[in-house]
Amino acid sequence: MAVTDIDEGKLEAFIGLAATEVGAALNVALVTLGDELGLYRAMADGEPVTPAELAGRTGTLERYVREWLNAQAASGFVVHEDGAYSLPAEHALVLADETSPFLMTGTFQAANGVVGIREALAERFIDGQGVGWHEHHHGLWHGTERAFAVGYRTHLISEWLPALDGVVEKLEAGALVADVGCGHGASTILLAQAYPTSRFVGIDYHAESIAVARRRAEQAGVADRVTFEIAGAAEYLDRRFDVIAFFDAFHDLGDPLAAARHAVGALAPDGTCVLVEPFAGDSVEENLNPVGRLYYGFSTMCCTPGSLSQPGRAGLGTQAGEAAIAAVLREGGFTSVRRAAETPLNLVLEARVG
Repeated sequence: MAVTDIDEGKLEAFIGLAATEVGAALNVALVTLGDELGLYRAMADGEPVTPAELAGRTGTLERYVREWLNAQAASGFVVHEDGAYSLPAEHALVLADETSPFLMTGTFQAANGVVGIREALAERFIDGQGVGWHEHHHGLWHGTERAFAVGYRTHLISEWLPALDGVVEKLEAGALVADVGCGHGASTILLAQAYPTSRFVGIDYHAESIAVARRRAEQAGVADRVTFEIAGAAEYLDRRFDVIAFFDAFHDLGDPLAAARHAVGALAPDGTCVLVEPFAGDSVEENLNPVGRLYYGFSTMCCTPGSLSQPGRAGLGTQAGEAAIAAVLREGGFTSVRRAAETPLNLVLEARVG
């Protein structure tokens, strides 16, 4: 391409975008650092603070804190004025409040953890193999737990389950529930706390996650009603479950069709399968937005490689969309699939037989 064909305005704009992207990539690590060291929490009162004051509050070195604060100010995360820095209340809900329904520090932690697989992933692009969940940095595991738990605490009991046909009534009466792909058990434990007459089985192939889930259940005081098993999505024992759930897990499976067929066989008569999936449209164009960008990034580095590491190698991806997932469920034997609820980040699907 001749230099005369270059639109200088477009070139300058894209260079600016590229610089923004590099800064954003660096800030993912800096946000995770600030979360780990309690820097945001120490600013949560919204009052201006100097680097020396923040360092004193957190037991850190002022010189490091000053540089970190400048990076946060340049990123628009904190406000700088007259040599002091403040964290706006709205930003504190995203960065400093562990009980907030808007907390995103787990997402930053997961993103910071997942990029560690980049070198191995470059090889996988060539040889076509996958990258298993167990191969990732532990920051991805713990960040994912924290990120998903925000949505579960905010929506699962109050909105998503009531949107399903008759499920709340079953849980209140005493149901047997399978949580397939449970990870650290955040969703399983939350359900057990909300419905003390029901029993729950968390299922995941990742032994380290199951070990964490068992500890979490003990700490939450629900270990008498929750068990966790190491098994694949088409390998757990048939117990005639009243509810089988796939919380942010179905698109990760190597063989989601086998998992759907197994769920059909493992459900009790009139049982329900519920899936929480990342929000996605059914076309690429529908997903070319900030949420789609986030999910396509995780899909490239985690979810699709994870699926390709397993037998079946379906590679649905994080942005599979409702139509593709519903098609797999119907092929697996479910006769009814509907969207029961949604948020800007989630799709909630209900699948039934008959």
